[in-house]
Amino acid sequence: MDIIIRRMEEKDIRQVHEIDKMSFSLPWPERSFRFELTENPSTRLWVAEVRREDGESLVVGLLVMWVIVDEGHIGTFAIHPDYRRLGIGRKLLARSLLEATKEGLVQVFLEVRRSNTPAIRLYEAFGFHVDGIRARYYRDTGEDALLMRLERVEAEKLNKFL
Repeated sequence: MDIIIRRMEEKDIRQVHEIDKMSFSLPWPERSFRFELTENPSTRLWVAEVRREDGESLVVGLLVMWVIVDEGHIGTFAIHPDYRRLGIGRKLLARSLLEATKEGLVQVFLEVRRSNTPAIRLYEAFGFHVDGIRARYYRDTGEDALLMRLERVEAEKLNKFL
């Protein structure tokens, strides 16, 4: 299975939205992905695409990051449930951060559900640490979010995840 990490295009929005709906109890509306792609110059949108043995390509992951001066904020990040635990998320996160370093990215923030242990472990492998708690952040359950931060994004360390 070939994995391609590339910039999101308009043709990807429907698949991206479906992955988001499968992954989160509070998914983004499809129009939000369209807005971020076409109208927000601070947004960097990435997809992971796999080329299956039958030659068909399928978008299986997404990452949305806002880059403002030297800071990034990951707004959403998900892998299709059928393609998790294959290293696709690791490659998608690494490529998006690596490309953002070329724009001067120094540190990155994100929120993650306190109960999302697999995601927390992935972020910790990249060097993220808990920087705070956003109490009752998630409207659907009232669950807290952990605010995580990667203080120093270093390109040479990201290459090991590609």
